[in-house]
Amino acid sequence: MPLSPPVLFILFTVMIDSMGVGLIIPVMPALIQDVTGGSLANAALWGGLLSSSFAVMQFLCGPLLGNLSDRFGRRPVLLISLFVMSICYLIMAVAGSLWMLLLARIAAGVTSATQAAAAAYMADTSPPDRRGAGFGLVSAALGLGFVLGPPLGGLLAEISPRAPFLASAGIAFVNAVFGFFVLRESLSVDRRRPFSLARANPFGALRQIRALPGLGQLLAVLLMYQLAFNTYPAIWSFFSIARFDWTPGMIGLSLAIFGITMAAVQSALIRVAIARRGEAGTGRSGFGFALLTFAILGFLENGTLALALLPVAALAAMTVPALQAIMSQQTPEDAQGELQGIFTSVAALAMIGAPLAMTMIFATFTDQNAPVYLPGAPFLAAFCLALAGRFLFARTHPARAEKPA
Repeated sequence: MPLSPPVLFILFTVMIDSMGVGLIIPVMPALIQDVTGGSLANAALWGGLLSSSFAVMQFLCGPLLGNLSDRFGRRPVLLISLFVMSICYLIMAVAGSLWMLLLARIAAGVTSATQAAAAAYMADTSPPDRRGAGFGLVSAALGLGFVLGPPLGGLLAEISPRAPFLASAGIAFVNAVFGFFVLRESLSVDRRRPFSLARANPFGALRQIRALPGLGQLLAVLLMYQLAFNTYPAIWSFFSIARFDWTPGMIGLSLAIFGITMAAVQSALIRVAIARRGEAGTGRSGFGFALLTFAILGFLENGTLALALLPVAALAAMTVPALQAIMSQQTPEDAQGELQGIFTSVAALAMIGAPLAMTMIFATFTDQNAPVYLPGAPFLAAFCLALAGRFLFARTHPARAEKPA
C-alpha cells in the first residue's frame, strides 16, 4: 500500500494514540507527586487508577467511535477526536488537582479509541485481499508509538513533569491540521447507515457482530491472543530484573529491540507472509511463534538468550493483522467501523486484564513463601492462553492447502 498523505495521516494518528500511553509512563510518578505533594507509594496507586481509567474508556468507546464513523464518515470522527485529544493533553499539562487529571485522562481514553475509525479507513481504501497489509501498517504504527513514547517522555521530563503533555497536545493539534488538508472521506454516503445506540457500546456491538457467521469464535481467539501477548508490557520489567538482574537501561534497550522488530514485522513481513501463506496460514504461524517464545521464556535464565529471542517473539505480531483481515472480509462494508470498534475494545480489555492477572501470577511465584521460584510463570500462563486460542482458531480455519489472496 503506497504511503500517500491520507495514509500517513492515519498512521500518525494511530501512532499518537499509542504514544499517549507510553509517553506518560516515565513522568506520571513525578507529575502525581507534583500535584498531590504525597509519597511515591500514593502516586503509584493513583497512577494505576489513571492507567485503568484510560483503558476502560477505550474498551467502552471503541464501538461508539466506530459506529459514529459508519454513520457520519471517518474524516469528522478522526479530526474531532484529535482536536479534543489535544485539549485533554493541555488540561493534563496544567492540572492542579488529581480530579482534573483523572477527568482529562478519561476523556483522552475516549478520543484514543480513534483506532477504530483509522482501521475502518484502511478497510475502506484497501481491496479485500490487501487489507491484511493495511492492518499491518496500522499495527506497526501502534508499535512504533509504544517504542517512541517512553524515551520521549523521559527526555521531556528532564525539562518539566508537564512538558510531555504539552508536547503531546502540540503533536495532536498539528496532526489534526494536517488531516484537515489531506484526508478525504473514504466512506461514501450510500454506504453509511443510521446510528444505533444499541450497537454503539461493546456489549450491543458484540451481539450484532457475533451474529455474523464465525466472527464470535474469531473474536474469542483475538481476545485470548491479546491477553497472552500483553504479558510482555505487563511484567517484562519485573521479570527481567528478577531473572536477569537487568538495569533500567538494559530493560529499555530490550523493549526497543522488541518494538522495532515488531514494527518491521507488521509493516513489511506481514505482506510477504500473507502473499505466500494467506491470512489463515499467517495467523497460524503467528500463534506458533508465540507458543515457542512463551514456553522458552517460562524457564529461561540467560539474559543474552532472552535478547536473541525477542525478534522471534516479535514474529508473533503477525497474528493480529491476519485475524483482522479475515474478520474484515466476513463483515459487510457498512459495518467495518463497528467491527474495528470491537477490535479496539478487545485490545483495551486485554490491557485491563493482562496486567492484573500476570502481575498477580508473578507476585505469587516470586514471593519468599512461593512453593517454587519461577519468575517466568506469567509466560507459561500466556502459553496456555495462546494454546487455547490456537485450538479454537483451528476449528474455524483448519490447516489445509490454501491459495493466498
